[in-house]
Formats: sequence, structure tokens, C-alpha cells
Amino acid sequence: MGIIDWLVIAGYACMMLAIGAFYSRQNKTAEDFLLGGRRMSPIALGLSLFATMMSTLSYLAHPGEMIAHGPMLVTQCAAHPLIFVIVGYGLIPLLMRQPVTSAYEILETRLGTGIRMAGASVFLLLRFAWMATILFATCKVVLVPLLGCDPKWTPILCISLGLLTALSASVGGIRAVVWIDAIQSLTMLAGAIVTLLVITLRMGGVAEWWPQAWPTHWQTPNWGFNPEARLSFGMLVLSTTLWYVCTNGSDQMSIQRFLSTRDAAAARKTMAVSQITDVLVSMLLALTGVAILGFYRVHAPQSVTAAVLAADGGDQLFPKFIMTEMSGGLAGLVLAAILSAAISSLSSGLNSACAVLERDFLSRNSKQPGSDAATDAATVVRLRWLTWLVAFVAIALSVVNTFITGNLLERCFKVINLWTAPLFVLFFLALFVKWSNAAGAWLGLLSSIAVAVLVAYSKDLGFNLGVSFVWMMPCSLLVGIVVGTVGSALTRSGQGSSR
Repeated sequence: MGIIDWLVIAGYACMMLAIGAFYSRQNKTAEDFLLGGRRMSPIALGLSLFATMMSTLSYLAHPGEMIAHGPMLVTQCAAHPLIFVIVGYGLIPLLMRQPVTSAYEILETRLGTGIRMAGASVFLLLRFAWMATILFATCKVVLVPLLGCDPKWTPILCISLGLLTALSASVGGIRAVVWIDAIQSLTMLAGAIVTLLVITLRMGGVAEWWPQAWPTHWQTPNWGFNPEARLSFGMLVLSTTLWYVCTNGSDQMSIQRFLSTRDAAAARKTMAVSQITDVLVSMLLALTGVAILGFYRVHAPQSVTAAVLAADGGDQLFPKFIMTEMSGGLAGLVLAAILSAAISSLSSGLNSACAVLERDFLSRNSKQPGSDAATDAATVVRLRWLTWLVAFVAIALSVVNTFITGNLLERCFKVINLWTAPLFVLFFLALFVKWSNAAGAWLGLLSSIAVAVLVAYSKDLGFNLGVSFVWMMPCSLLVGIVVGTVGSALTRSGQGSSR
């Protein structure tokens, strides 16, 4: 890291804080702070939605997965047209009809206060685990080797990154979060392009890093639904579709962006921009992984061998290339892209968690966040303090990640996606099952969580189900919906017969 690299990163941090300060004047009510007055640009929101979901975990995991296991992960992009149809025309119209700030207000209308509290709590568990994992991965995988410091400094770096993000998010609200995300999405795109250009120029052309034969350590392509294969095309498309449907249909971070637009058509445009950007960046990151693998095969074959043998070795080569092979400010630019992925996700997580804490717990019994100017001002102040509280909790939980094994892709599934399907089970029952009730929803939620834990941690619990971790979401979603639907029918008939 040279002085120019540090200036690039410092300039990026100052820009982020300046945007937060600029939008702080526009947050006069809680709806301004959380939804931007429901009139925000769908293009900016789409870029923000992409940047929110493309965290450091994904930004590093895509090249790392390509280096260590091959291109099977990229085939998940085939699911995006189907995802857009289901979310854009199946879920968004239903969600946009709801006059809510928190997504979990929807659950109370159909399934009662207890289920609303359960849904809000599951969301908080999911996003706290997610933010903690992002902090841990960014600091341990990127900042520790970059700064050349001992890994024991990881907690200090987590605190610093968390506080910087909280400072911007607490001041600027959702408007600042969205516009910072939009800029960060372009920074992520530029980071991947710069890396590809540097490797191509250093090696004398694309043909020099493009593999001439299938690397022996890459997974053999599997185009079916093989439960024993680490990744297979059928399961990736199914799992990716379910993840996006579940996330966009039940996660406050996604629904909050849809609610920040004028209507369903604008929300659909937000979804389209997010999906197109996601495919573009995923492809570029996959090519980045191939290019880095090709570079090290020529210049440092021992690094490739170490990456293949280590569980998370592929995740380390991208940061290593930045640190050792880039100069003249380019390292600062690509590192800014990686930090962008972290900060955009963290800031969105902070704002959405605050929305849920405020609307579902602190002001649950009021129809609007405030009733007059004084109350609105007090609510905005409370939301800013909540942002700091959420940041401190996420920082504290980041230490837990030291006990999770596997590369970044597996961390995403085992730590974060564990709660995604169970949460959507509640929304599925509330929106699509007319006879659903609270008892059935509780049964569906608990059974879905139990199945997710069994599939994700069967080896850690001392037995092996014989299926890959990517089966966690389809299995837990199916069991949760079936149990919730049948349970609602049985408890409803039981209540009817008792009367």
C-alpha cells in the first residue's frame, strides 16, 4: 500500500461521510429516515438493493469459489429471469398494497401479534449474523493481511469498520444509504474490471490466463440434482431462485427498498436494475477468479497449491493479488471496492434493523411513527441512537465467526441463509394460505428452522445426511410450508369442532 492507495481509500471514506451529512437535513420524520418519503429513484434503489446483497462475503466468495472449485457457481445466473417474474409480478404487487413501514406489520394483520414479533425477531437474528460475518470476513481476509498485522487485531478492525459505517448511516438515513450504495455498486464493478485489465496487461493477453484444459482440482460439472455433489446446476438454480424469492418476499432490507418507491411498477424497475447488475458483477468476479488462478499458475504455482489444500484458500488469493501486484493507486481502488461491498451491506443492515426495532417493538401500537413535529423529531433521534446500538451488537457478534468452518460461500449458507427460508414461511402463510393461523405458523416456523439446522450442521452434530449444504433452503422451505399449511388446517378444524 502506497501513499496514493491510502489517499484513494481516505477519499472514499470522506465521500461516504459527506453524503451522510448532506442528507441528514432531510430526515424530519421517521418515514423520511426509513423510506425516503416513498419517492426515491428506482434506479438508485436497484443499485442499492444489489450492493446490499453483494456483500464482502459475495465479492470475495465468487472469485474464491472459482479459484478453488471452478465455474459451477456461475450457473446460478440462469435463475434470474425466473426470479424477476416471480418477485416482480407475484410478490411486489402484494407487498406494495400494504401501508406499512416494517415488513412484519403484514404478519400481524393475518397471523397476530405473536407471529409479527417472531418474524421481526428472526429477521434481526438473520441480519445480526450477516453483519457480524461481513465484519469478520472483511477484517480477517482483507484488512489483516493488507496492514500486515497479527490476526489478533481482527476485533479492533471490526470495531473501526463498524463505527465508520454507523456514523454515516445514523446521520443520513435511508437516502444516504441508498446513494452511497449506488456509488459503491459502481465501485465494485470498477474493482473487478481493473483487476482483469491489470492481469491481462501483465500477462500479455486473455489467452495467457485463460485455462487451456480443465484444472484437475475443479469440480466436475454436474447438471442435475445430485444430492451428493457439492454444487449441481439444478440445485443451484433452485436454491438461488428460492433465496431471492424468500429474501425479496420477507426481508426488511429488500421490502424497505420496494416501499421507498412510488408504486409497484417503480418497485419492479428497482428489482430489474438489481438483477441485471447482479448478473454483470457476478460474471466479472468469476472471470476475475479465473484470471487470478491463471496468473498464479504462472508466477507462483505454490500459492495455487496452498489455496486448493486450504478450506478457505481460494478466498485469500484475490486480496493477495491486490496487495502484491497492484500499484499506483490501483490497489486502493480495488480495496475500496471490497470495502464498498462491506459498508453498503452494513449500512443497509443497520438502517433496516433500526426500522424493525422501532416499528415492531418500540412504537408497535401506533399507526404512524409520529403524530406531530415534536414526536417525529424525537423518533428520528431515537432511530439514530438505535443505529449505534445495532452496530455495537453486530461488532460483538463478529467474534463468533471464528468458530465456523468452511470457505466464505459455505459461511454464507451456514450462518446467514439458515434463517432465510423459515422467515419466508411466515409470509407465504400470511399472503397465500387463506386458512392459515398463528398455531400453524408457529409449527411451520419451528419445523423449518429445525430442518435448516439439521441439513447445515449434520456433520458438526455427529451424523451425515448425505446431502450438500445447498439443500438446506429447499428442504427447510418445503417442510415449513407443508407443516404450516397442514397445521393451520388441523388447528382450525379443531377450534371449529370445539366450538
